Amino acid sequence: MKRSNILIADDDKEIVHAIAKLMEKEGYCVFTAYNGIEALDILTSFEIDLIIIDIMMPRLDGLSATMKIREKNNIPIIILSAKGEDSDKILGLSIGADDYITKPYNPLELAARVKSHLRRYKVLGSNKDADSSDDFITIRGLSLNKKAKNVIVNGEPVKLTATEYNILKLLMENKNRVFSAEEIYTRVWNENSFAVENTVMVHIRRIREKIEINPREPDYLKVVWGIGYKIEG
Repeated sequence: MKRSNILIADDDKEIVHAIAKLMEKEGYCVFTAYNGIEALDILTSFEIDLIIIDIMMPRLDGLSATMKIREKNNIPIIILSAKGEDSDKILGLSIGADDYITKPYNPLELAARVKSHLRRYKVLGSNKDADSSDDFITIRGLSLNKKAKNVIVNGEPVKLTATEYNILKLLMENKNRVFSAEEIYTRVWNENSFAVENTVMVHIRRIREKIEINPREPDYLKVVWGIGYKIEG
C-alpha cells in the first residue's frame, strides 16, 4: 500500500525536525518547508496527502498559504500554531483549515489527528461500486456522489474540503435528523468531543456559504437553535 505523503511547513527547524521524526515513525513519507512559498512549490511538484502548517512564517504566512491551497486543493490541512486564542482558531478554520492544534502540542494527539484526517480523506466512501445507486444522495437540487466524493448544487459543482464533505455526507445520509455539535464532531472527527461548538459551527458556516443561494436564509442546512444542525429534505 502506498505510503501517505505529509508536508510539514514551519519556520522553526527544530519543530519541523521533531514532527518529521514523529511522522516517519508512523510510516509516512515526509516533505518539509520553512515558509509558505516553499510549501506551495512542493505542492505543485509532489502528490501531498496532508499538510501540517504554522501560521507565522516568512515570505508567505500559513493563513495566506492555506487560502491559496484551497483555491485548487481539498487535501486535509492541520494548522499547528502558538496562537491559541479562540479567534485565531475560528479564523484558521474559516479560511479552509480542517483542524487547529496549539503549541506546545502533544505528539500522540498530533499523530492521531493526522491518521484520522488521512483516513477520512483517502478511505471513506471508497468501497462502493461506481454504478451503485447507493453512491448518490439527492435532496432536491443538492446531490452528493459518495464514490467520486463530489457535490453538485443546482447543476453546479461545489468544492468542499474533506471535513466539510464528511459533515455534509453525515447530514444528508440522515435527512431531517438533528445532530448536536458534539455528535457531529464525534462522528466526523472520530474523536471524543470537548468544547467543540465553535469548531463545528465554523465548518457549518463554510458549507452553507458553498451550497446555499442565501446562507442567511438556508434551504438545506438548518440550525435547530439550542439543539444542533440538520439537512432538511
